[in-house]
Amino acid sequence: MIVLTIDQRGSTRAEDRVPEVLERLGAWSHGRAGTAVPFARTVGDEVQGVLDGSPDGALLAVDLTLALLRDQGWSVGIGVGPVEHPLPEVSRDGRGPAFYRARDAVERAKTRSRGTSVAVEGSASAAGAKRAEEVESLLRLLGAVRARRSPRGWEAVDLLSGLDDRPGRQKIAAQSLAVSEQAMSQRVRAALWQEEEAVRPLAVRLLTELDGQDELDGQDEPGPDEPDEPVHDDDARDELRGTGTP
Repeated sequence: MIVLTIDQRGSTRAEDRVPEVLERLGAWSHGRAGTAVPFARTVGDEVQGVLDGSPDGALLAVDLTLALLRDQGWSVGIGVGPVEHPLPEVSRDGRGPAFYRARDAVERAKTRSRGTSVAVEGSASAAGAKRAEEVESLLRLLGAVRARRSPRGWEAVDLLSGLDDRPGRQKIAAQSLAVSEQAMSQRVRAALWQEEEAVRPLAVRLLTELDGQDELDGQDEPGPDEPDEPVHDDDARDELRGTGTP
């Protein structure tokens, strides 16, 4: 499962934005698969929700994280791993490694600059730590690219994102903005939108794989009656016959 813990930046000097972000999270998630426990206030200026570990849930996690980073008013901690079942009605009653990891992640995210304030925690194994680092690096890179996007770039990207992916949509967007197709193309290139769209699926795939890492780690551990190292057949036969090397 994927737990998102979201904390308002600079809340001691600003108004409470939790009601606003909850409304936006609901709108962004509406009609999409992947939500296991809806987002809700946990304590103070913090919001938390649970997404499933499927590709749909991972895609939603990436999209929500990038939308929050664009706002630059939130720190996002992503905890990935098992949770206790049955799932609670509200996330603040949840238990399990994914919740604890999200807590550690959001504390790290708070130390990051606006636009890149995200951290990811997964399994403590070497493979899990590496995969979490990869997801985190990609999300921070995407956040940095988006933070440097100009208002005109965002105008073009937002318009294109709302159109069906089919030939001619850039021409339609150009007409809507009353600019030439060449000018629209220049905006899109400067915004690095196509590059962002190419990287997003990689972040989703790595996040999905990270969700299964705890199970893989468990498979790698020897069982109670399983030797740490395999015994070769010849050695076993010699031992049974009493002819093995003492």
